[in-house]
Amino acid sequence: MPTIEGKQAGIWISDYVKNAGKCEGVAKAVRALVKKAVKGVEEYVNPWKIPSFDSNGPLCCFMVGKEHVTFAFMRGAALPDPEKLLEGTGKGVRHVKLRSVADVKRPGVKKLIAEAAKLNKKDPPSGMMVGMEKRKRKTNGRGGEVVLRGR
Repeated sequence: MPTIEGKQAGIWISDYVKNAGKCEGVAKAVRALVKKAVKGVEEYVNPWKIPSFDSNGPLCCFMVGKEHVTFAFMRGAALPDPEKLLEGTGKGVRHVKLRSVADVKRPGVKKLIAEAAKLNKKDPPSGMMVGMEKRKRKTNGRGGEVVLRGR
């Protein structure tokens, strides 16, 4: 099971959310929505200590700020966004700023999650994402690899 700072990833993320101040409810809602929207999604903490989700490759992550939760999609530039929720100009990543639980409940947010999962299933990300191999594989001590499936 993936760990960070000696804790299982899920426990570390729970502590992160509990320390989110006035954005705690928004962070909880984001976490619950992703888990509900994507069957079998894996929760992990990336190398920059950002709570993240994997489904056939890196899917999305969230970061708590003072006034909002930034909910980012690793391949956001490739996602359909009819409600124009996504912000950013990077090559791939796009994000949505969520200021309330009502923002999380917008139908467009759930659609973005579903589209991101569908994209990863149809066309898994190529290339190496930082920390992905470290999180997914561990040597078994005899030169072979053991695939880790943590939640």
